[in-house]
Amino acid sequence: MARVDVIMPQMGESIVEGTLSRWLKKAGDEVKRDEPIFEISTDKVDAEIPSPVAGVLAEILVQEGETVAVQTVVAKIETEQGATVPATPEAAPAGAATAAAKASPTQADVPRSAGPAPAAITAPPAQRATPGPAPAGNGSSFEERVQTRSSPLVRKIAAEHGVDLAALRGRGSGIAGRVTKKDILGYIESGPPAGAGAAPTMHAPGGATAWPGDVVEPMSKMRALISEHMGVSRRTSAHVTSFMEIDLTRVAKIRGKKKAEFKEATGQNLTYLPFIIASVVDGLKKFPVLNSSVSGNTIIYRKQYNIAIAVALDWGLIVPVIKQADNLSLAGLTRALNDLAARARAKRLSPEEVQDGTFTITNPGVYGSLMGTPIINQPQVAILGVGAIEKRPKVMEGPDGDDVLAIRTCAYFSLSFDHRIIDGAVADQFLAHVKSVLENFSDAGV
Repeated sequence: MARVDVIMPQMGESIVEGTLSRWLKKAGDEVKRDEPIFEISTDKVDAEIPSPVAGVLAEILVQEGETVAVQTVVAKIETEQGATVPATPEAAPAGAATAAAKASPTQADVPRSAGPAPAAITAPPAQRATPGPAPAGNGSSFEERVQTRSSPLVRKIAAEHGVDLAALRGRGSGIAGRVTKKDILGYIESGPPAGAGAAPTMHAPGGATAWPGDVVEPMSKMRALISEHMGVSRRTSAHVTSFMEIDLTRVAKIRGKKKAEFKEATGQNLTYLPFIIASVVDGLKKFPVLNSSVSGNTIIYRKQYNIAIAVALDWGLIVPVIKQADNLSLAGLTRALNDLAARARAKRLSPEEVQDGTFTITNPGVYGSLMGTPIINQPQVAILGVGAIEKRPKVMEGPDGDDVLAIRTCAYFSLSFDHRIIDGAVADQFLAHVKSVLENFSDAGV
């Protein structure tokens, strides 16, 4: 018999730690090769991690909820002597890309930390698991590489507030003293003096305490990430939201006429969302500042049209990305939507599939919401919210010029945009263009 190490995988080049959120097997259970055995949460994606070999889960070394460095041994599997063991432990579940995700220097990471921001950065508690050694020939230890690899968002926040990260290196609360987003925000809010009291944060604005009878439970990893990301976005962008009511009657008629034929030809259900994505891409081409990012005092105009779609999960929210959506037909958009949504709910997304979005669409209307003011998905500069699509009575002009009452299929669209670089007139022109495309949609090629 032999024992094989199961490690915390590196789900992308910029990721140096992960949280083991749930064990799918317990010690003593038999496991098959490629069978999911535990779930992890990182600052990029939640995923199920498969077993590298078949055998028996002999020992669990990292408990649920623990955050450890990549390459940390989290368990050991006892297998038959001589059984084939992969040379490199698999880093992602089936269907996940094996290449490391390449994050742009201006592409902000989803924040990873939770809880009140510290008043001052202090040395981290000792980790119970020891990180793996640094690869030979790189000239530095694992701890040194972790400490120097701050996320793009940490570097951006530090630059905006004139904080020298080199002075804080090694004293953060992350793995091996890495400075996290929680650390840098706490340092900025509370200042460097040691011993100062914890500053109020978005998690506890007034230092809230539990009352008798209250139920207190920690945020899940995903909920903590969402909390931090939304707070950072509010502090980063000057949010403004515009609304327009859009008449989708023509799109509804095209769907009604084509859906059976579309289903037979593609095997997919034709929904409203591919029409909306196509109209948004058309609008982004006409108003490119909506498809941009801010880097200091410069604007980066993206030449790719990567549309991120917010997907609601039972345990949180995730935003997979349809890459180069301008190259896809309605059928291609529909396939991509259904595939990403299904794999998001099954925790089968790879890190790069939730990165590099240039514009986001969220669809709270599926739950009946009429309108909303969505928060921008950093480092993007705009997000479109789609309200409930429903039939409404509308006053229209009849053939003889008189006003008539008609039943139309309508929805309220909201556009939240970053007023630092997008003027209200441009945002409204973009939204008016999306409205025009949808209200006059051509059924050619559907």
